[in-house]
Amino acid sequence: MIPIAQPSAGDEEIEAVTRVLRTGMLAQGPQVAAFEKEFAQYCGVSHAIAVNSGTAALHAALASAGIGAGDEVIVPTFSFFATASSVSICGATPVFVDVDPDTYTIDPACVNEAVTDRTRAVIGVHLFGQPFDADPIAEICEDHHLALIEDAAQAHGARYHGKTVGGLGKAGCFSFYPTKNMTTGEGGMVTTDDGTYAATIRRFINHGQSEKYRHTMIGYNYRMTDIGGAIGGEQLKKLPGFNKRRVANAAYLDTHITLPGLVTPALLPRVDPVYHQYVVRVTPDCPLSRDELGRYLHDRGIGTAVHYPIPIHQQPVYLAAGASASCPVAERLCSEVLSLPVHPGVTAPMLETICETINGVA
Repeated sequence: MIPIAQPSAGDEEIEAVTRVLRTGMLAQGPQVAAFEKEFAQYCGVSHAIAVNSGTAALHAALASAGIGAGDEVIVPTFSFFATASSVSICGATPVFVDVDPDTYTIDPACVNEAVTDRTRAVIGVHLFGQPFDADPIAEICEDHHLALIEDAAQAHGARYHGKTVGGLGKAGCFSFYPTKNMTTGEGGMVTTDDGTYAATIRRFINHGQSEKYRHTMIGYNYRMTDIGGAIGGEQLKKLPGFNKRRVANAAYLDTHITLPGLVTPALLPRVDPVYHQYVVRVTPDCPLSRDELGRYLHDRGIGTAVHYPIPIHQQPVYLAAGASASCPVAERLCSEVLSLPVHPGVTAPMLETICETINGVA
């Protein structure tokens, strides 16, 4: 089976973890501090704060920006659930908007229409490693004094107009889950150029402590372990190579998939994606439906996945809370999208098999 995702770790990560275990310093320590510094430099920002998940990164970024009860945060409905649930955890209301039909990322026109006097922030998602169109959304945020939060959980190293994601707004939020472009096992990171904001986030993720046993706010234990920091440091060294392989694999799929009715990914101008997922649309012109094609490929040893089958505004918890939104593009995408293997473990023969199998449907 050609897997849809495959974490990539080697002797370097094993040795780094072993060194930490031998020191006895397992909680947050020097490895985390070093990883934060290196990740900030990689993203071209002044500060990076390591946390224990991508969801924690989003929650910390929002809460430390003052988002709370009575506030609204605009989010794309076509994304992973945590993009919206992090808003709800703060006690605020996620306002769901539609996405661009070609790039699948948040639609600036929909954002502009959704702004109210209760709006405090916008979360843009660099979905599947494709940067969202940040400039027009940043202009909307500036006009209405809103915080722009980047959900960069799937976009480590992606670039928008020559700038690495994570430094395009008030904060960038990354995930290091095992299937991401780089991993710490579980973990996340918040990036920012605002020193005061970074200090607030650091207190928030460490029980609200300004110094040991002095608590100036209600916070959480969202710290990353030194084991995670050690793994992250080694993975960050490999990230450019991982991403280069993903991009090359995506380019092959772009040029070798010829099945009618299958739409390959589209890009904005002047962006450099990193293809966390390679997501095609299976349109009505295709000989098989999305689900039929997924079963066809599975039966022939090719893993696929659906990211995502339900728009967030139609998730049961938000329907029960009275969420209502008109997002026809996202709803259509949820019935058509199919992810194909693109990770660094996909070899040239595997790519040939994937394309030949797909094209063989016709």
